Amino acid sequence: MATIRSLFATRLYRARLSEFGPDIDASELEGSCYSIAEDDEAGQEWCEKEGYPGYTSYASLTDLPWRFPIFGDLVKSLDQHVAAFAEDLEFELADKKLVLEDLWINILPEGGNHGLHIHPHSVISGTTYVAMPDGASALKLEDPRLGFMMAAPTRRKACREELKAFVYEAPAVGDVLLWESWLRHEVPMNMSEDDRISVSFNYKWE
Repeated sequence: MATIRSLFATRLYRARLSEFGPDIDASELEGSCYSIAEDDEAGQEWCEKEGYPGYTSYASLTDLPWRFPIFGDLVKSLDQHVAAFAEDLEFELADKKLVLEDLWINILPEGGNHGLHIHPHSVISGTTYVAMPDGASALKLEDPRLGFMMAAPTRRKACREELKAFVYEAPAVGDVLLWESWLRHEVPMNMSEDDRISVSFNYKWE
């Protein structure tokens, strides 16, 4: 009898941020994101220069957890989520550990998007969601084998999730998603009239 197995799994971690403390007030976190965006002139200039819709602190602020206690609390929670995911991935970390490399705010207004990309030089990347109004875009994840499927027919529309070329993960406020940093992903256009707000981050092995 023939056997068929699934090989080379791509793992996606999803949990409530509150699963690991300390407790973080969502409205306070949202207010902090807007306050930082308003004061971050360097970040505003970078976004304008690079044509980034809305605001990101990616290229301007590298010390959010030090500047703002709420982001310090956020990192304490994220450290535990990342440790749980690393355990699921069965990483052999030896005498090293996964530590936060960078953490940044994303505010995408109506019509804003962020194209397909990876996070090089990191091990685990992720996002926690601060504001997801109706019509806000899901996270789009790309099958890492897609570029090698040179002559393959397309999949049936209702094929199993593990066989899809793209998976759309629709998070809720307070969710955290984690994936390995080599996995290509994007944020499609925000179709809501309100801002889609998230905090993204990378963890490195050292």
